[in-house]
This record gives sequence, structure tokens and C-alpha cells, in this order.
Amino acid sequence: MENKLMIAGFGGQGVMLMGQLLGYTSQHADKNVTYYPSYGPEQRGGTANCTVVISDDKIASPMPSQVDVFIAMNQPSLDKYLRKLRPGGAALVNTSHAKGQIERDDVDTYFLAADDIAQDAGSSRAANMVMIGAYLNISKVLEPGQLIETMQKQMAHKAQFLDINQLAIQKGIEATS
Repeated sequence: MENKLMIAGFGGQGVMLMGQLLGYTSQHADKNVTYYPSYGPEQRGGTANCTVVISDDKIASPMPSQVDVFIAMNQPSLDKYLRKLRPGGAALVNTSHAKGQIERDDVDTYFLAADDIAQDAGSSRAANMVMIGAYLNISKVLEPGQLIETMQKQMAHKAQFLDINQLAIQKGIEATS
């Protein structure tokens, strides 16, 4: 099993945190993983993306030419990176910051108003966790409990957000079930 994922959005949307959590979780699950971040020149509000490859076997390249799953947190990212999604792959689109349409009919598409769903969980800032939950549900590459355990360890210094994040992950799973 190998799953190639690209996550893209504005700085401040938690794109890098998503990639890091998936990377740490993969390591704890004894999988091979690469995490390749790419930042725009701005800290917050600029573009950010990362590529995560999770595999049971050795990984040939941390930067695949095509990915299996693409998470677009906003419209500029969707416009720029959708072309990297392989035919038959899955696009997860945050319709809180992107139009609910895709010009491709060769991919599975999941539209989630992630900010609104996250607000129902307690904070719109947990939109990234909604999208991680959705990714875990459609890819089946990791168990949600594995990610939650890693999140509890990696984000112990932000314990006040753990319950909200856990609920947001669950809501992302439910939104794609």
C-alpha cells in the first residue's frame, strides 16, 4: 500500500500541521513516510502546501509527479494544484473557501464546508482537522484512533484544543461516509 497526498491552502489554515500529524502518525504505525513542505514567502495568508507519501514499502520519491488524494483548503490552491491529482484519485475541497465545482470528471470529489463543520465542533479553526478526518475515511491508510493518539502527544501543549480537534476529525469522517 502506498498513498500519495498533497495538501494546499493559505498559510494559517493548518496545512503544515496536517502533514506533520499524518507523518508522525505514520511513523508510529510503522509505515514509511515522507513529508515535504513548501511555503510561500508570507507567514500567514500566503500559499502553503505539503506532500505526504505513506507506504508499507520503501518510498522512491518524496515529490511524486501525481498524487492519489488532493486536499484543497481554498480556491487558489484548487486552481493551481488539481492537475497533480491522478485520474481515479480523490479531491477533498473545502467549500468554505473554494467553489463547489471541479472541471474534471476522472476523479472522485468530496465537497465539505470544512469551516462550518468545524464551527459546529467548537471552532472554525479546526477546519484542517475536518479535512484530515475526511482523508482518513476515504483513504483508509491510517486509523483515526492512531492519529488522535499522535495528536494528543504532539499537541499536548495545546490541550484546550484537543477535544474540539477530535470532534472535528469525527465530523470529517461522518461527512464522507
